[in-house]
Amino acid sequence: MAQVEYKDLLDAGVHFGHLTRKWDPRMAPYIFMEKNGIHIIDLNKTLASLEEASNAIKGIVRSGRKVMFVATKKQAQEIVTEEAKRLKMPYVTDRWLGGMMTNFATIRKSLKKLQTLEKMLKDEVLVKNVAKRERLTLTREKEKLERVLGGVADLTRLPAALFVVDVKRENIAVLEAIRLGIPVFAMCDTNSNPNLVDFAIPANDDAYKSISLITLAIGKAIEEGLMERKQDKDSQAAQEEEDAKRQENQRRAAAEGADEPAGAETPVAETVQVEPSAEVEAPAADATPVGNTD
Repeated sequence: MAQVEYKDLLDAGVHFGHLTRKWDPRMAPYIFMEKNGIHIIDLNKTLASLEEASNAIKGIVRSGRKVMFVATKKQAQEIVTEEAKRLKMPYVTDRWLGGMMTNFATIRKSLKKLQTLEKMLKDEVLVKNVAKRERLTLTREKEKLERVLGGVADLTRLPAALFVVDVKRENIAVLEAIRLGIPVFAMCDTNSNPNLVDFAIPANDDAYKSISLITLAIGKAIEEGLMERKQDKDSQAAQEEEDAKRQENQRRAAAEGADEPAGAETPVAETVQVEPSAEVEAPAADATPVGNTD
């Protein structure tokens, strides 16, 4: 995750909560103190929660799943839209349509309608044959759908997780996620209920700098998850290629062994029988002379 330090949180005003009279008692574990009628958030808890959330969200992205950004408040729209687009993640920053996740089939129909309108308005021949008033109506309808659904136009299935800037404001989105068992990562101010979400990040969810800092930190974690996924895929592809080469070499070796002729038998040395010599050496003559007999 991005190296966010205590001073960064302090400079961004992450520690400023709401008026004490507006607090939610369930945020008590994350509150450091009260000052001038305002609750001060414990930034040590923020750092710990942010690190835990970043590690978890990185793991989700590394597995190849999507995280949807949800932030419809004005001061969060720009930074959230930019970060979601950069990461190629779905986002909702205009208005959360009821049933966007729990009634996803209907939303997909609206997305198909948006795609159809885009194709129609790009067709020059069709546009020329359509009355100006009707063309204007189609254009306005397309713009309306783009404004509400543009951030989820490429979404073909439900996201694996939600990153929410303001739990209280985006309560419908949070409740839909709870119903579907989708984990929620959220910035929780002192007027929020952290028990509704899986990963609560105690932080000021009203100040632009605070929203920007936390959003960019989560974005960095997602980016790292995407990079690690790419590395995993590259390693897997390299391993598969190596295995394929090894199997091919084994196959070739087996084929070459099968094509070789049967080995020639080792020639046996011919046994030569030596016949005994026909000539037998005569015994030596007696050298003693024979004397005359008288």
